[in-house]
Amino acid sequence: MVRANEVASRGYDIIGDVHGCANTLEQLLEQMGYRKHNGVYQHPRRQAIFIGDIIDRGPRIRESLHLVRDMVERGSARIVMGNHEYNALGYCTRARPGSGKQFLREHNPRHDRLIKETLEQFDAYPHEWNEFLEWFYTIPLFIEEEGFRAVHACWDQTLIDQFRENQGGACIDEDFLHASAAIESFAGQVMDTLLRGTDLRLPEGVKITGRDGYTREFFRTKFWADNPKTYADVVFQPDPLPPEVAVMELTPDERAQLITYPQDAPPVFVGHYWMDSEPAPLKHNVACIDYSAVKYGRMVAYRMDDEKVLSKDKFVWVDVSRPDQTDYPISEDSVAR
Repeated sequence: MVRANEVASRGYDIIGDVHGCANTLEQLLEQMGYRKHNGVYQHPRRQAIFIGDIIDRGPRIRESLHLVRDMVERGSARIVMGNHEYNALGYCTRARPGSGKQFLREHNPRHDRLIKETLEQFDAYPHEWNEFLEWFYTIPLFIEEEGFRAVHACWDQTLIDQFRENQGGACIDEDFLHASAAIESFAGQVMDTLLRGTDLRLPEGVKITGRDGYTREFFRTKFWADNPKTYADVVFQPDPLPPEVAVMELTPDERAQLITYPQDAPPVFVGHYWMDSEPAPLKHNVACIDYSAVKYGRMVAYRMDDEKVLSKDKFVWVDVSRPDQTDYPISEDSVAR
């Protein structure tokens, strides 16, 4: 059992998006020295921190949720909410009378596809799924320690400060979930920014079609760019911008929309973004640890101690081998909302 006064002196292992890859997660935990005690993974001196997105897409979603929740309840791990946990709450929550819709998250073909594997794997365990939905409400949107921060997609200090003041903590409740269904609301902006990241609208008449086949008029942006001048300086997504668009200069209004992460701020960890290069910091105090494990990339962790400057040498990972045949579908929705 982890005692509260022991956790503060521990190192932390921040683990990227799991997406139902329970076997790979177990390999990574064991590689880092975690062992099962009474059926739950623990480390004698460290604590795992999951960056969210435990569900959807992969072959062992139910097993992943049990593994992670057991660790959190035992005190050997913590977790922040991912956009897929938030999506699941909205998809499975009926809208209130007078809203004009049945569920908070519309049941359309795109949303059906994103949660398909999760619902199928819990088909024989409906009570368990309902319990996990309730558990999602206990997952904070962010973690802030003296030496580091963790959030699924974007650290927006202004929104986080306002959220803490309004909610009295880091977790949402059912009223906040319902309010967030209106994207233009404060709740909607909190959930969209912290769990999905920031974006800019493309120039009028310009659209991009991603590898997922979805056509967009926006592109995802960095929240840590220093003095950016062009679209290429701020774009952060798997699908590149057309070359003629990438060289376009940011307008003063666009620059004003961008979030910046201070040079002297504590290191912050995010997931969400489907990286595919060799793991390394994005900036001396910013690291993404999502390296597309469910798409045969890597399941990655960063072993955080007390450093103020992040190091490439502190990343560890498990390469995910592609089998000859797969018995589950892999979504190509690389920037799913």
